[in-house]
Amino acid sequence: MSDLQKHSQRTSAARAGFSERTARRFDADPTLPSNRKIVHGRTVADPLEGYWESDILPLLERDSALQAVSLLRHLQGLHPLAFPDDRIRRTLERRVRQWRALNGPERDIIFRQTPEPGRMAQSDFTHAEELEVTIAGQPFPHLLYHFVMVYSRWEHVAVVLGGESFTALAENLQQALWSLGGAPQEHRTDSLSAAFRNLTADQCEDITRRYNAFVGHYGMEASRNNRGEAHENGAVESQNRHLKKAIEQALILRGSRDFASIEDYRRFVDILVARRNRQRVTAVQAERAHLRPLPLRRTTDFTEIVVPVTRTGGFLVKSIFYSAPSQLIGQRLRVHLYDDRLEAFLGSTLVVSHPRARGRGDGHRVHVINYHHVIHALRRKPQALWSSIYRDSLFPRTEYAAVWQLLQRDLPRRDACRRMVDLLFTAHDRACEAELAHLLADDLAAGRIPDPGLVASRLSPRQTALPRDVAVAHPSLDSFDALLGARA
Repeated sequence: MSDLQKHSQRTSAARAGFSERTARRFDADPTLPSNRKIVHGRTVADPLEGYWESDILPLLERDSALQAVSLLRHLQGLHPLAFPDDRIRRTLERRVRQWRALNGPERDIIFRQTPEPGRMAQSDFTHAEELEVTIAGQPFPHLLYHFVMVYSRWEHVAVVLGGESFTALAENLQQALWSLGGAPQEHRTDSLSAAFRNLTADQCEDITRRYNAFVGHYGMEASRNNRGEAHENGAVESQNRHLKKAIEQALILRGSRDFASIEDYRRFVDILVARRNRQRVTAVQAERAHLRPLPLRRTTDFTEIVVPVTRTGGFLVKSIFYSAPSQLIGQRLRVHLYDDRLEAFLGSTLVVSHPRARGRGDGHRVHVINYHHVIHALRRKPQALWSSIYRDSLFPRTEYAAVWQLLQRDLPRRDACRRMVDLLFTAHDRACEAELAHLLADDLAAGRIPDPGLVASRLSPRQTALPRDVAVAHPSLDSFDALLGARA
């Protein structure tokens, strides 16, 4: 106002540090802004006037879940001339949001909890396809079983090949408890999806009984969150995201997402999880003081199935054929079914072990064959190899399969079967599967048809003679007296 005595309005405003428009407003009304009465008013006409009360509000009061865009389409259907486009969408969304805040139904509130040491552990299965891990160049679809102690955030992670089965839950949960060194008071999952399956009534009841017996063995209480309420299992749900992000970063640092075997990938995950757990040592030590002691022994963490061994030299488990030694034909085996393997017992003796396979989904039966089980019978009937339904599952390595393709293409049927069976028998009889595979690869690279006799002559000779002189050092009897004295 002082500068206006000597300068123009524009210059005075510039010298005061604000715009000419502000200067004009001050000239028109010298009242201080803090003393002015704020007048709220609409600068444009309400586009929903005449429609909100009659057309929109009754629908919202009937069902508040209606979205603003659905209401807009409803208005456009009733009044196409008044609402030819989506110009009022933001206005309608704002009006609906304000109505819900003032008149909408009560909403659920998340009550955050203070974790107690040793009180609760949570388990969950999470899909890991986004990690894009491959095994020997092949895609590797799998799940990650994730166990988390709520108080200390100590975690245990396992690679699961199948689905969310009771076997996968029990086996990996048990491993987590023994790695932790104690059991919490309560174990929670997301609606127990790994323990309750939509099967027949008898099977569902059996799985429920087994799960209750499992947690009872460790003195834990079994609980589950309400369906659709993932935040009730929030400790493990949030850790799932952090875990997969940590694995993703470790894979980037590794420079490759391909692993030679499943065991190599599992070792990679175990090292990563151990590194994450080292950051929680103090909290874990405090929590271990409140854990229940572990029982004297582990409990059953597998599914048991009794199967007969048929004349075809194997048995069926979940529509998948597994081979067995021919001496077991006619016997009934107790099969312990784990997530990644199965073990078959005759009485209490382990007689067969196989990696577990899954169905293909195209109707074709999957065969898991150990050529050691059938090679003697096949050597007596080599021509059976040509049309055997599990021929392609018989070869232990890719080199053997490649040799069969060559023999099948370049030799008569009888000679091809005889040569292939002789090569497999050599690998079995001389326990040289890997060494023989390297020799076969050399023949394939050189374009030669492998000859069993020539290939066998190139193998390393077996050590059959025992060493003549074996030095045995006899301890003096005085040394035993010294041991007795130390014990006393």
